Amino acid sequence: MRVVAFVLLTATAFAQTTAKKSPPDLQGIWQARNTAAGNLEAHSASLGVRGGASVVVDPPDGKIPYKPEALAKRNENFLNRATLDTVNKCFSPGVPRMMYLPFPFQIFQTAAQIDIASEFAHTIRHVYMNSHGHYAEAEFWSGDSRGKWVGQTLVIDSGNFNPETWFDEAGNHHSAQLKVIERLTRIADDKLNYEATITDPETFTRPWTIRMTLYRLTEPNAQLFEYECHMFTAEERKLAK
Repeated sequence: MRVVAFVLLTATAFAQTTAKKSPPDLQGIWQARNTAAGNLEAHSASLGVRGGASVVVDPPDGKIPYKPEALAKRNENFLNRATLDTVNKCFSPGVPRMMYLPFPFQIFQTAAQIDIASEFAHTIRHVYMNSHGHYAEAEFWSGDSRGKWVGQTLVIDSGNFNPETWFDEAGNHHSAQLKVIERLTRIADDKLNYEATITDPETFTRPWTIRMTLYRLTEPNAQLFEYECHMFTAEERKLAK
């Protein structure tokens, strides 16, 4: 009886250990419900953008720690956002902006690769789970993303970015030295905790972090719809005013 009990206890312990090592299922269609796409920092309402609180959790003041010359560029970007924002030209939004656009995205998950497909302009990110290190001398609109599981959290290390993308509509920007570490943790059946730490020594005085909740679409037959982005000409923009 003691042998049988020992075997049962060992089998139970093994099953529990195996269960703990199994990564969580992040698959589903998710979307942010905040105003980060308009401006990561606290902001008042403006045309097409609701007012909202900052999603910057570090530094504690909720401000992006720009170098003086980079802050001046951000302010210039804001004044010229209608023509300078590459999203308005239907280009890929970049990372982490893709994750909090006012468009849902879908996560597809295997042991070797996780794909994130946005409803915006057929944008897809590939996160490679069985690879180490970034490509040398390569450049991507959504970066080169390498993932790993740390406990129950998916950690994505992305680099090799195209410097043309912005973080939001307010003109918050970066250089080609951008590095992004994202952390996705399933905190409930319909909620993901999303965190991104941003490093760019050319643009910022220190790394900084944003955090928000992402929500799973639970309505029947939830799906991504086709969004064919159209870049308006100068004449079309005049007619739209």
